[in-house]
Amino acid sequence: MITNRRHFLGAIAGTAASLALPRGIAQAQEADLPGGTFWGTVPVPDAEMATVQGQPTSIARSGVLPLLPRALAALDQHGAAIAERDRIGIVDFSQPSREARFHIVDLAGGTASAPLLVAHGRGSDPANRGIAEHFSNLVDSEASSRGSYVTGEVYYGKHGRSRRLIGLDPDNDRALERGIVIHAASYVSPAMVAIQGRVGRSQGCFAVNPREITQVLEALGPGRLLFATS
Repeated sequence: MITNRRHFLGAIAGTAASLALPRGIAQAQEADLPGGTFWGTVPVPDAEMATVQGQPTSIARSGVLPLLPRALAALDQHGAAIAERDRIGIVDFSQPSREARFHIVDLAGGTASAPLLVAHGRGSDPANRGIAEHFSNLVDSEASSRGSYVTGEVYYGKHGRSRRLIGLDPDNDRALERGIVIHAASYVSPAMVAIQGRVGRSQGCFAVNPREITQVLEALGPGRLLFATS
């Protein structure tokens, strides 16, 4: 994968020289977890669990490119803990929750998926304005945590098929203890944005649209980086 990544970085530099990356970057079981979400979810039939529409675009033309240097630096920093380096997830908590701010990047192929809606924690947005203002690693904070995660096992809990996350930084190393996972939530949808100008809040989990959970869980299988920044 190192060879593929170097090839990808070279392609970015060649096709979009003005957007070149900084030089330094190129170098449980079936049990419910305590994290969960603030509101419940509505079950979605398997037939409706479709992947998001739209074709991947080149990373050079996607909105994820400015976030990529920090994510790749995190990939290098935590290389021993991240076994799979073909794809990574990047969540940009500097954007309001009404914006699609969850990017899945195919480093091997040099493409990025259409960004997805994702919730932040209730404790990060106590006024429910749709903006993550505070971050915490404390148990019962119900806040989002920034930093690097490695994806773990799929499990089935009260939100259906979900994926565990292991925090790799001091800012998020209680993720397993807190039950911070990727799961589906009915309050994360374009319809919710249209109604209230924001998606709902989780208890710190990365909650996505039920129609997109299959895409996310399959693209970010075990041993991959999920990087949350603001």
